[in-house]
Amino acid sequence: MAEIILNVDVREGVGTGGARAVRRAGGVPGILYGGDKAPVAVSVNEKDFKKSLYTGKLLGHLVTLKYGDETQPVIAKDVQFDPVSDRPVHFDLMRVDEKGTIKIEVPVHFKNLEDAPFNRQGGSLEIVRHAVEVSVRADRIPEELVVDLMNHKMGDTIRISDIDLQGAEPTITDRDFVIATIKVSSAALSAAADEAADAETAPVATEEKSED
Repeated sequence: MAEIILNVDVREGVGTGGARAVRRAGGVPGILYGGDKAPVAVSVNEKDFKKSLYTGKLLGHLVTLKYGDETQPVIAKDVQFDPVSDRPVHFDLMRVDEKGTIKIEVPVHFKNLEDAPFNRQGGSLEIVRHAVEVSVRADRIPEELVVDLMNHKMGDTIRISDIDLQGAEPTITDRDFVIATIKVSSAALSAAADEAADAETAPVATEEKSED
């Protein structure tokens, strides 16, 4: 089962007024939906919710929702934050079958950028996709898709087929789509242009003709 357990309460009041009441009481309002059941308004203690959120294993991962003696595998699909205080103000949970297949976005992370040879040669990593939607069993969702840049060189195009998807499958199946490209950076091009211009305008040394 999932590593994170959310102890929820079913809340009676819905709408803006009900959500505000939950927040005043130290909770975070949310909604549970999906499957063949009707949506249910729930709430979680804010302190406990933040603790789970800051592990980095809440959003996009399999979570165990607990209500009394009942448990339910869910996926945390979205968390909304207050733009001023950055406090969580609402969350969405989706019911799932932990052994069923779902579609979900998984973040793409790039490692060894600083040490990659192309970086020292003036190369620039241009990221096309920061996340990839995959089809995967709910209890086998990868935490991240990792691209090791150490062996990539200038001019390389990194495609989905270059990444270990850890048993997942991309939902885009009609092409080997691009994740990132490695190009000469604009700063390197500008420096090269400046060097060329300096070479063209540099004075040419001439020899003085000696008199016999």
